[in-house]
Amino acid sequence: MAQSAHTFRKKISRTLKLDYLLSLPDDYESGRRWPLMLFLHGMGERADHPLGLDALKKHGPPKRFDQHNPTPFIIASPQCPADEWWPEHVDTLLGLLDELQATYPVDPARVYLTGLSMGGYGTWTLCARHPERFAAAVPICGGLPLHIDLDRAVEKMKHLPIWTFHGAKDEVVPIEETERVVKALKAAGGNIKFTVYRAAQHDSWTKTYANPRLYEWLLEHTREV
Repeated sequence: MAQSAHTFRKKISRTLKLDYLLSLPDDYESGRRWPLMLFLHGMGERADHPLGLDALKKHGPPKRFDQHNPTPFIIASPQCPADEWWPEHVDTLLGLLDELQATYPVDPARVYLTGLSMGGYGTWTLCARHPERFAAAVPICGGLPLHIDLDRAVEKMKHLPIWTFHGAKDEVVPIEETERVVKALKAAGGNIKFTVYRAAQHDSWTKTYANPRLYEWLLEHTREV
């Protein structure tokens, strides 16, 4: 008998779930709309960590907030499920953004994205797939996963303001992971800044998140809504 072509189609539904920390500005009750920062942690703070969500306070914006260094952002810091990594959770992260914007007084023109190490990979992935959701992004010591076509990704995200950071001596995520994306973005006329810490190893995030200029730079950017 001859082979014949067929199509299988079935509609399915699934539940998306992420636990997260939420930080609100000091004068949150002022009635204004606030910029939103989505922070993606590294591999060591996933959901199997014995401290649970408190593990997220080890680095980045949650650490600064916990040390009473307020910033004028609503900060959402989700926790990646155990044994998984952020590039696998694009749909879930977008769903979280939708819920945050529907629930809190978020300024839709000022939604920002940042992450470190594994969260840097997640940041690059979200930039490559949905740059229209963000006003600016800060990936730190990450890279674009190799299964994502670099040329196609660059074409989508070249208009998004991106400031990326990496340590020159990083042996966990080699600096070449950032360099290849930066090189492609520059060749395409992308809106890209690249800061290299010449003496730094993998920890290129402590200095970055401690720099007030980072938050000023983010707030200089808005997107059309």
